[in-house]
Amino acid sequence: MAGRFLVTGGAGYVGSHLVAALLARGDACTVLDNFCTGHRAAVLPGAELVEGDLSDRALLDSVLACGPWDAVFHFAARSLVGESMRDPMLYFQENAGNGARLIDACIRHGVGRFVLSSTAALFGRPGREPLDETAPVEPGSAYGESKHMIERMLLWAERVHGLHSACLRYFNAAGADAEGRLGEDHRPETHLMPLVIDAALGRRERIDVFGDNFDTPDGTAIRDYVHVADLAAAHLLVLEPLRQRSVAYNLGTGGGNSVLEVIRAVERVSGRRVPMQRVGRRAGDPPVLVASSRGIAAELGWRPRYADLDGIVASALRWRETHPRGYGEN
Repeated sequence: MAGRFLVTGGAGYVGSHLVAALLARGDACTVLDNFCTGHRAAVLPGAELVEGDLSDRALLDSVLACGPWDAVFHFAARSLVGESMRDPMLYFQENAGNGARLIDACIRHGVGRFVLSSTAALFGRPGREPLDETAPVEPGSAYGESKHMIERMLLWAERVHGLHSACLRYFNAAGADAEGRLGEDHRPETHLMPLVIDAALGRRERIDVFGDNFDTPDGTAIRDYVHVADLAAAHLLVLEPLRQRSVAYNLGTGGGNSVLEVIRAVERVSGRRVPMQRVGRRAGDPPVLVASSRGIAAELGWRPRYADLDGIVASALRWRETHPRGYGEN
């Protein structure tokens, strides 16, 4: 049976792919976005669009009053670690504060299920890899702390009001929609894979490799890269257990790839050389950050369908080749 869902931040990178997955199932979907980082062109035909900000309580009430809603998916957030360390109060106001307003509105309007796109940055600088759900929560940034605050709010929303929630923690979304409709278009772009692809395509002078003396096989830092369509699939899977209980899962490949492995994969897939320059480490960069998905695999059967790095790169490359100006809005 088709459902009806609200997706905050549904014009953003991961949120738009979740909307695509909902529409493919035949669900009704409303996107709420202020276009701070999202794009109008990323809202697919068939989805209702409401432009507005989560800080607007009256708007939230008017949207949620048009229920019933089968669930709310919450993607809207600021997500730049560096920016959060320069202006932590901005992240607490916009991420945690707006999260509180949204959760409160969901409670008041009888929403029973809430899915939070969280972050593995909750775990700070762990001493073990890959990270599972038992890893100590010690955010190493104001961004990670702001998402942890929302998770804590959801815990109390369940205890007091019975709102069941899912918190999904992951590091690096990557890749693009298989049909070529959606892709990664951040302004400015900060993610490694699209930056490496742009260097291969001659759209940037080079890629800087920050550190080549980490305790890893090739000396460069290892990170998790999960295809954005696999992340969308995980967000859908958690809807069923939310009928009975709240859940929290880490999403990852379990292995990760180094910076040099990503560069070599882009070179293989594109057939182009990637100009690069080795520079010093960035302060605070850990050698390895990889999440374990054993929990959600065991309980819900989720496994990345796009586990091959070259396949993830190929989808991202197609998007950037066919959309040289991203969504082309400016």
